[in-house]
Amino acid sequence: MHKDIDQASLDLALQLTPAKLKGQSSEQLQMQTVTAVLLALGSNHDSEQHLMTIGKNLAELGKIKLSSALQNPDFTASLQQAKPDYINQCVYLILSLPMSLHKLQQVFKQLEDDCNRCRQHPASAIRQVTMDIDILLVQIENDADDWIVVLDRYPFKAHERAGIEELAVVSL
Repeated sequence: MHKDIDQASLDLALQLTPAKLKGQSSEQLQMQTVTAVLLALGSNHDSEQHLMTIGKNLAELGKIKLSSALQNPDFTASLQQAKPDYINQCVYLILSLPMSLHKLQQVFKQLEDDCNRCRQHPASAIRQVTMDIDILLVQIENDADDWIVVLDRYPFKAHERAGIEELAVVSL
């Protein structure tokens, strides 16, 4: 049984300090069997196409619910070097087949690669990110009553908070 992202989870994930969160680093979670995740997606190059493709690919892994897509400026942009805006979206995914976080991260990396993600850029180049998939919250097999915050991603960015809040009112 999967717990929806409810107000109690939001209070933990959005308002408390990392020391008070039920959270673990991604290293601590590597071998845990994951049953559901909340993801943050981002793209600044052909975003509409890549978000649509990733949505279809994630739906093949289980049940999904997507938040609205939000346009955000690249926080590394400056007056001297303008950069393309990012389109960000959150995804609530209940996996059809639970798997280790390590394996799930490999699947997500392959999905990024399938979108022609280039991980190496010259220092002077403006990074074109076709797809970035980050895991924000997980449910693990032996603790499906609670969400665990991936502390490496906390505190959440404003668009991630907005996506989590939007998805908190849905159930799959």
